[in-house]
Amino acid sequence: MTLPRQKIVILGGGPGGYEAALVAAQLDADVTVVDEDGPGGACVLTDCVPSKTLIETSSTMTVFKGAATLGIRTEHLATPPVDAKGLYQRIKSLAAAQSSDIGARLKAEGVTVIRGRGSLKSAVAVQTPDGDLEADAILIATGAHPRILPGAEPDGERILTWRQLYDLDELPESLIVIGSGVTGAEFASAYQALGSNVTLVSSRQRVLPGEDADAAALIEDVWRRRGMTVLSQSRGQAVRRDSGGVTVTLTDGKEITGSHCLMTVGMVPNTEGIGLDRAGVKRDSRGFIEVDRVSRTSAHGVYAAGDCTGVLMLASVAAMQGRIAMWHSLGEAVHPIRLSRVAATIFTDPEIATVGVSQRAVTEGEVQARAFNLPLATNPRAKMAGIQDGFVKLFTSPGTARVLGGVVVAPRASELILPISLAVEQHLTAAQLAQTFTVYPSLSGSVTETARRLMDFATEDK
Repeated sequence: MTLPRQKIVILGGGPGGYEAALVAAQLDADVTVVDEDGPGGACVLTDCVPSKTLIETSSTMTVFKGAATLGIRTEHLATPPVDAKGLYQRIKSLAAAQSSDIGARLKAEGVTVIRGRGSLKSAVAVQTPDGDLEADAILIATGAHPRILPGAEPDGERILTWRQLYDLDELPESLIVIGSGVTGAEFASAYQALGSNVTLVSSRQRVLPGEDADAAALIEDVWRRRGMTVLSQSRGQAVRRDSGGVTVTLTDGKEITGSHCLMTVGMVPNTEGIGLDRAGVKRDSRGFIEVDRVSRTSAHGVYAAGDCTGVLMLASVAAMQGRIAMWHSLGEAVHPIRLSRVAATIFTDPEIATVGVSQRAVTEGEVQARAFNLPLATNPRAKMAGIQDGFVKLFTSPGTARVLGGVVVAPRASELILPISLAVEQHLTAAQLAQTFTVYPSLSGSVTETARRLMDFATEDK
């Protein structure tokens, strides 16, 4: 006797939703995705894909500005102007193309996509624009939206969230960025490279307060040398438009002016008005859906993934949460998500990539570990490329010298973190990492060289 196909309904078409849909379809479930934005969700259409495309363009400008250090005479050349309209159009076109590719893949796998807003009628039924659907399992992957401060409401022209940047007709002449977390840091870095005069308002003593302190100090030093104004221990209180642009009032009463203001003060989960209470789905005090390590909510048969859960707001984490949810709900073997092994990158220039144990955990005694920090300037390939800023830092356990984590600050650190991620995942020792061949010359050689330095510690421990 043939068993009926399991019915899966997914609210949200971002990484948590569409990756889950693909897994469920491959397991022969009857899958429906209900989504307002379009395939890929906000991640593809307004957030991650557009911002990283902007950053990629800004990196090209940084290379041009540094060409003189490589022996290329640029004094007779003007800095190439940025075609803002062309840049933003390319960004939106690439995002649309990526969304189209995801939509085509979902269709090819037999996933039904309903455009519009869905909500839970119960733990086994979903209301959609095309009618009510019964479900054996439901996945909530509705994402989050930019937090708005009272007195600093965006108008889409001068006072902006990052989702509104790509509709501008011009490059901001002088951009005030409020918020020095990951999003604020990335946009501040990109627009400074593109030619805007950038002022970054940071409420903490240093930028990127949640990141490795050495990395944050280095990136702030790079920004200041490149002409960025960083206002530490400052907090935006209000933003108003005036005839020349915007005026930002800080909590200490000081006012700063610019042509545009970008608000990057956090995210709010999209969990209101989707029937969570009707289904018995619990949220925390901030509105994020509470989930366990296999993405289950408090309601039987209802799972959640991505930014609406507040669990490491990364596309890679959202996708893995969604996959795990489907494997679990459809009876497949599954490993609970292990956040301690998630690799993350901040796409500033240079990039900051991390995985595993952090310096803060070591300093505060939460983890016993050895550490070694090797400046990238000692690397021969870095010298050839004129790279002066950056480092590779590894953490190993005392005695066994097993690699516990690492930090890379470098151009393309998002690529260089992979061997460290593999070492953490596979429980490799510093010796095993050090004895792995790398190309000479290469930036990745600094990873194995750092491991060799930590082999000395292992020898001392014996």
